[in-house]
Amino acid sequence: MIRRSTLRSQIASALRDEILAGRLATGRPFTVKEIAEQYGVSATPVREALVDLAAQGLLDIEQHRGFRVREYTLQDYREMCDARRLVVDSLFRDDGPGPRSGADAGAGSGSEAGDGAGSDAGGAAGAGSSGGARTGPLSAVDPAALASVRRRADAAQRAARAGDLDVLIAYDLRFWRELSGLLGNSHICDFLDRLRVQCWVYAVPQLRARPRLCGRLWAGHGALLDAVEAGDGAAAREIIASYDAHALAQVEEAAGEVRGRPDEGPEGP
Repeated sequence: MIRRSTLRSQIASALRDEILAGRLATGRPFTVKEIAEQYGVSATPVREALVDLAAQGLLDIEQHRGFRVREYTLQDYREMCDARRLVVDSLFRDDGPGPRSGADAGAGSGSEAGDGAGSDAGGAAGAGSSGGARTGPLSAVDPAALASVRRRADAAQRAARAGDLDVLIAYDLRFWRELSGLLGNSHICDFLDRLRVQCWVYAVPQLRARPRLCGRLWAGHGALLDAVEAGDGAAAREIIASYDAHALAQVEEAAGEVRGRPDEGPEGP
């Protein structure tokens, strides 16, 4: 017998995947009854799952009317990228949070599928290792745990190069969640995972509007992991800065943003 808490989690995970894939479109309203009938379950776990997703910033609650998939704007996306950049950059500094063991690395909450905004920008990014001694948060990263992150990196890169957005989202989120889990505490891991999911929610409809994604999606996961494995925080920060710049440029281009022109107001997907 499936416990209600497990059913609640399963429904939340399934709906999050639907939102990330764009099958539950931004701005679309729906009711608890509609979702309960779709999954063939009672209303209670559905309502609990929807409230959980609202707390994660994926849904808006409409009083006495139901729920609606949240509509983020381009300005929202920029601000989420800024917040993400500030936190991630601090993880790779010498005085950043300490590393965690492999057993603890995946302890952060979040969907198994569905960044990070995430890796939504084109072009692989890379930087060389300094070859120096490990310092700060990179000084004692567990090699066995890095092997697991490497598998996520390889899968994400293959999907990015093939332009397979659905597969990329799943592995990209897992890659960043496991990587941040190694380098920081669970609260930072959860916060970054939530930001990446929200970024993807905005980016997906923008990217799907493009005729061809092959070669446009960021595929620098392996280069970043190389820097982490080498204990090269400076190279890691350089790769992440390049990743963030590409991600923002890709989405701004897809949204029809003209660089250098003053904003005329927030733009939705």
